[in-house]
Amino acid sequence: MRLALLLPLLVLTACGTATTSQQAGPTRTITHAMGQTKVPMEPKRVVVLDTDKLDTMVSLGLAPVGAAQATESQSWPKYLGSALAATKAVGTTQQPNIEAIMALKPDLILGTKFRQAAFYDKLSKIAPTVFTEKVGVTWKQNFLLDADALGKKDQATGLLSAYETRAKQVGAKYAKLKVSIVRFMPTEIRMYGPESFSGIVVGDAGIPRPEAQQLATQQDKRFGKLSQENIAQADADALFYSAYGQAAAKSQASVTGGPLWKNLGAVKSGNAHNVDDEVWMLGIGVTAAGGILDDLDKYLAPLV
Repeated sequence: MRLALLLPLLVLTACGTATTSQQAGPTRTITHAMGQTKVPMEPKRVVVLDTDKLDTMVSLGLAPVGAAQATESQSWPKYLGSALAATKAVGTTQQPNIEAIMALKPDLILGTKFRQAAFYDKLSKIAPTVFTEKVGVTWKQNFLLDADALGKKDQATGLLSAYETRAKQVGAKYAKLKVSIVRFMPTEIRMYGPESFSGIVVGDAGIPRPEAQQLATQQDKRFGKLSQENIAQADADALFYSAYGQAAAKSQASVTGGPLWKNLGAVKSGNAHNVDDEVWMLGIGVTAAGGILDDLDKYLAPLV
């Protein structure tokens, strides 16, 4: 008798541990970096594990229930406004918190193979999980893939087309200028090339870059390293720079306060601009790209 009484309880417990994907209704199959995954027709509880996916969801009028952050101490990107007010933090992009993700009972998880490949098996047991391959250089393809998983591919295609049209309109005014992009990291200075997110946006606008920042001799054309001694490679008609985190901001203040930086033509002419790192570097989506175009239009207009 005692065993008979326990059986219903055991069945209920087993049902309670079933994954979201097992409980899902109608699905579609998405092909992505880790294979093929059946996802809900209209996901309602989405967890995202990289910063580009935050931009993607807000751009599409959505908000994730949970998201990983670039660092533990980071808040949600300010440029996305209040859209993420109810979003819960679920660890970092490098170390997502599996327990926190599970607690949110997602019906879709969006991540990237580049950062979270080691977590894919655990994540896919929680909910249908779709991974993009790379970060930054393939941002447009990533946007369309993530939007497809969210059931919003047509909307995403329209947004991307509108961005590309605007980029050409903005850039047409500044085709004779050269733009430099520099980022201060905690332990190094980088100049960003044509295959970085911000470099792609400037390229879509058709605005030229300094020769050194074409990174012609590098296989990886996302960024190259600068030292204070060769900081002259950062010079251009206009220079846009940012810092990743507080430690990098201290490095930035030290370098920009020094004589070599102050001797740059862009600095002497008042055309070196400290911009939002969340927009230029971390956003990696159509809303952030629009923010870069805003900055280009604002700061380059006085030069033509």
